[in-house]
Amino acid sequence: MIRPGGPQDLPFMRDMLRHAYYWRVDRVSSTGEPPVRRYVERWGRPGDTALIAIQDFQRVGAAWYRLFTAEQPGYGFVDEKTPELGIAVVPLHRRKGIGETLLRALMVQAREEGYQALSLSVAVHNRSRMMYERAGFEPVREEAEGEFWVMRAELG
Repeated sequence: MIRPGGPQDLPFMRDMLRHAYYWRVDRVSSTGEPPVRRYVERWGRPGDTALIAIQDFQRVGAAWYRLFTAEQPGYGFVDEKTPELGIAVVPLHRRKGIGETLLRALMVQAREEGYQALSLSVAVHNRSRMMYERAGFEPVREEAEGEFWVMRAELG
């Protein structure tokens, strides 16, 4: 089952953020805070949308998007009109189609909210990259000497 995310899901989304960006959490910005906090802090801004996957009455995954500005971009920033996607599934529940179901549902939600595209950042060697490609995401640029791709999907 997939349901809309709400304020009660913020602690779970923070945990899922650590799963999604574990390879970046050890990097600290000049302000001393982990740079991935920007994906959930002050949640509920215009453009913030989340979906939560539930299985056996437990949250097992989350997918969300939010808008960023050119002055304070996310890792997968494309432009100020394209929300950036975050997604993660609890490790025990991976490789069961939950992530792809969340991704496709979030893409439908974004289209219904009037967005033309979604973007994301993914490590080139992350197996989830293939799921993004199946869903229509295409690379738009490389980051960190080709270690990461910024990808974008048209929602048509």
